[in-house]
Amino acid sequence: MEEKTTTSERPSTVTVRGRSFRLRTLGIVLLAVLAIWFIGVNTASVRIRLWIPTVTLPLWLVLAATLLVGAAIGWMAARRRAKR
Repeated sequence: MEEKTTTSERPSTVTVRGRSFRLRTLGIVLLAVLAIWFIGVNTASVRIRLWIPTVTLPLWLVLAATLLVGAAIGWMAARRRAKR
Protein backbone atom coordinates (compact mmCIF):
# COMPACT_ATOMS: atom_id res chain seq x y z
CA MET A 1 0.00 0.00 0.00
CA GLU A 2 1.16 3.50 -0.72
CA GLU A 3 1.72 6.06 1.97
CA LYS A 4 -0.67 9.00 1.92
CA THR A 5 2.06 11.62 2.34
CA THR A 6 5.79 11.69 2.17
CA THR A 7 8.24 14.12 3.69
CA SER A 8 8.87 15.76 0.31
CA GLU A 9 5.16 16.47 -0.23
CA ARG A 10 4.06 19.47 1.80
CA PRO A 11 0.58 21.01 1.89
CA SER A 12 0.10 24.15 -0.20
CA THR A 13 0.80 27.24 1.85
CA VAL A 14 0.71 30.99 1.48
CA THR A 15 2.78 33.48 3.48
CA VAL A 16 1.00 36.47 5.02
CA ARG A 17 3.08 39.01 6.95
CA GLY A 18 5.84 36.50 7.55
CA ARG A 19 3.52 33.70 8.75
CA SER A 20 2.88 30.60 6.70
CA PHE A 21 -0.75 29.43 6.41
CA ARG A 22 -2.14 26.33 4.73
CA LEU A 23 -4.53 27.14 1.90
CA ARG A 24 -7.00 24.63 3.35
CA THR A 25 -7.03 26.52 6.66
CA LEU A 26 -7.57 29.84 4.93
CA GLY A 27 -10.44 28.35 2.91
CA ILE A 28 -12.12 26.99 6.03
CA VAL A 29 -11.76 30.34 7.82
CA LEU A 30 -13.19 32.20 4.80
CA LEU A 31 -16.19 29.84 4.59
CA ALA A 32 -16.80 30.15 8.34
CA VAL A 33 -16.75 33.96 8.15
CA LEU A 34 -19.16 33.94 5.19
CA ALA A 35 -21.50 31.51 6.98
CA ILE A 36 -21.52 33.64 10.14
CA TRP A 37 -22.18 36.77 8.08
CA PHE A 38 -25.01 35.06 6.19
CA ILE A 39 -26.57 33.86 9.44
CA GLY A 40 -26.24 37.34 10.98
CA VAL A 41 -28.05 39.17 8.19
CA ASN A 42 -31.00 36.76 8.09
CA THR A 43 -32.92 37.68 11.22
CA ALA A 44 -36.56 37.41 10.13
CA SER A 45 -38.86 34.81 11.68
CA VAL A 46 -39.91 31.80 9.60
CA ARG A 47 -42.47 29.03 10.00
CA ILE A 48 -40.96 25.55 9.87
CA ARG A 49 -42.90 22.33 9.73
CA LEU A 50 -41.34 19.57 11.82
CA TRP A 51 -43.17 16.38 10.80
CA ILE A 52 -46.31 17.21 12.81
CA PRO A 53 -45.93 20.56 14.61
CA THR A 54 -45.28 23.86 12.89
CA VAL A 55 -43.02 26.25 14.78
CA THR A 56 -42.02 29.85 14.25
CA LEU A 57 -38.33 30.52 14.82
CA PRO A 58 -35.81 33.21 13.91
CA LEU A 59 -34.12 32.28 10.63
CA TRP A 60 -30.67 32.85 12.13
CA LEU A 61 -31.36 30.11 14.67
CA VAL A 62 -32.42 27.65 11.96
CA LEU A 63 -29.35 28.47 9.86
CA ALA A 64 -27.00 28.16 12.86
CA ALA A 65 -28.47 24.77 13.78
CA THR A 66 -28.12 23.61 10.17
CA LEU A 67 -24.50 24.79 10.09
CA LEU A 68 -23.69 22.94 13.32
CA VAL A 69 -25.34 19.71 12.15
CA GLY A 70 -23.47 19.92 8.83
CA ALA A 71 -20.16 20.55 10.58
CA ALA A 72 -20.75 17.60 12.90
CA ILE A 73 -21.54 15.30 9.96
CA GLY A 74 -18.43 16.51 8.11
CA TRP A 75 -16.27 15.98 11.20
CA MET A 76 -17.60 12.46 11.70
CA ALA A 77 -17.10 11.57 8.03
CA ALA A 78 -13.52 12.90 8.06
CA ARG A 79 -12.77 11.01 11.27
CA ARG A 80 -14.16 7.79 9.80
CA ARG A 81 -12.13 8.26 6.60
CA ALA A 82 -8.94 8.86 8.63
CA LYS A 83 -9.40 5.54 10.45
CA ARG A 84 -9.30 3.58 7.18
